[in-house]
Amino acid sequence: MPRLLRHLAHLASGVQLGVLIALPVIPMALADAPAYVTTRILSEEAANDVAAAAALRCREMGFQTAVAVTDRGGRLLAFLRNPLAGPHTVDISQRKAYSAATYQSATSALADRNELAATPGVFLVGGGVPILVGGHFYGAVGVSGAPRDKAAGDNDEACAQAGIDAIRERLEFAD
Repeated sequence: MPRLLRHLAHLASGVQLGVLIALPVIPMALADAPAYVTTRILSEEAANDVAAAAALRCREMGFQTAVAVTDRGGRLLAFLRNPLAGPHTVDISQRKAYSAATYQSATSALADRNELAATPGVFLVGGGVPILVGGHFYGAVGVSGAPRDKAAGDNDEACAQAGIDAIRERLEFAD
């Protein structure tokens, strides 16, 4: 490569030289970059375990809820609904999980972000929690149907967190 640069330097002068020298460097830098990226993806078993643990926690608290678990892109992986949960909980739980996945933040932390409220599919009420474990983002869980205690969605969020906690150790010690 130095021979090529010397040849280019001989042919060009001034500003043209700077442009010509920079061009061969760009492809070399890209050649060193990996051709793919690796990521961790939540398995269907883990997603089902999150949903089951979240639903169980809500049931133990006396609440009839719906629980949605999404992948990193907010697409549904697992879903459970208590037969006594209201029909609106289906859509709301999925929207909470989608919102938490999209912004990689708990929906309760986004509740005051009015500029996000008009985003299609987003629901900014507590109950959506990203699955962030060991520095890795896996997806999100959304719960709907539990009555509020102190803030909208606070009990939903507690159940969602219980679902994540149920698989936390498996994710932390995964290869």
